[in-house]
Amino acid sequence: MVRPLTGIAMAKPRFVDQRFFAKLLSLPRINRLPRFLCGESTEMEMSAIAAFDQTALPAGIRSRFVNNINGLTMHMLEAGYAHGGETRDRPCVLLLHGFPELAYSWRKLMLPIAQAGFHVIAPDQRGYGRTTGWDADYDGDLGSFRMLNLVRDALGLVSALGYRSVAAVVGHDFGSPVAAWCALLRPDVFRAVALMSAPFAGPPPLPFNTADQAPSAGTATSPAGVLDDLAALERPRKHYRWYYSTRQADANMRYCPQGIHAFLRAYYHCKSADWKQNRPHPLKSWSAAELAKLPGYYVMDLHQGMAETVAAEMPSAAEIAACRWLPDSELSVYSAEYARTGFQGGLQWYRCATSGRYTAELQTYSGRTIDAPSCFIAGKSDWGVYQKPGDFEKMQNAACTQMLGCHLVDGAGHWVQQEQPEEVSRLLLQFLEQSRPGRKP
Repeated sequence: MVRPLTGIAMAKPRFVDQRFFAKLLSLPRINRLPRFLCGESTEMEMSAIAAFDQTALPAGIRSRFVNNINGLTMHMLEAGYAHGGETRDRPCVLLLHGFPELAYSWRKLMLPIAQAGFHVIAPDQRGYGRTTGWDADYDGDLGSFRMLNLVRDALGLVSALGYRSVAAVVGHDFGSPVAAWCALLRPDVFRAVALMSAPFAGPPPLPFNTADQAPSAGTATSPAGVLDDLAALERPRKHYRWYYSTRQADANMRYCPQGIHAFLRAYYHCKSADWKQNRPHPLKSWSAAELAKLPGYYVMDLHQGMAETVAAEMPSAAEIAACRWLPDSELSVYSAEYARTGFQGGLQWYRCATSGRYTAELQTYSGRTIDAPSCFIAGKSDWGVYQKPGDFEKMQNAACTQMLGCHLVDGAGHWVQQEQPEEVSRLLLQFLEQSRPGRKP
């Protein structure tokens, strides 16, 4: 059983109207009070964080820190370690979580993979959990959250642990593109890649054969054009990625009236197979009319925040009691961490993606493919598979040249490794065997 967390330096309760916090945090940095007056974690508080108490984790998984990882003190969970410190005779598997998740999201897969002979490591990525050294300020160092630096984080952790290569890197949700870029950029280190819930369509393309064409303005299929079209629908809408890029998004979730625990309960519920309205299917195009078919947690009502969006789908007490894949004791791990850190660290990833500021450096790799063995795993009830029209098909037909399997798991939504851990463990172990160096077909 998971017990309450210990070792967390929590800010003292401040009994102030949460709407005041939301207003305060929406102001530019120069107009704001110091972070400690706003209930945000200060650098002093962050540096006082301890590893998880062992009673908070399944037996066989431990919590530890690794220093000097690209400017971070990285917190990670590991399984399949040797108590004497020598684990490098066991091949390594690196697990990368998404949003709003933690290393803890892999707790159900780590032991089965470790029992198959692997050293399994799962970090709290930059911006998350007990990893420190990142900038939590909206107006801070955004560039440190760009994709190539996240790859550098993963590479630095693997190297610090004494590995020249890993058997596989596995990424879920926003961890999926990080894993994909790891395999694309350093296939000598990341020998195989498993992508979960978020297909990878390849690096952004460079404009091709345009030298004799007239300059073109934005089109209806460009991000700006689609956002305008969504707002102009009869039921005005907005895309969650661009909402997550706004200054208000963190405060909306962090200081929501229902509290972080209830917010996360509703958020995880409505993106899972437990929410029966999840009946995903491919979309025809990146257009407002097609994107509007996505559920509200992906394409939101224009004038609502995410906290209000998911509050409408809060499960009943009976549904919560029946939720075996995420009981309240385990959800409390997430809510305690996010109550301390807020969401801005993870939201910076979305800002890097939507701003276009870092697209040019990714276009350097335009046309490059993932040639390492790969597989894709997602829940059959996961809209994430289809939220970017065409990506699921591009991943299989072009971006990944050695795709060994593409699996949509029954009884799972977006949180596939938590909702159906036995089947996902089986699929991953099958993939690790198929991609093992020297294995004969």
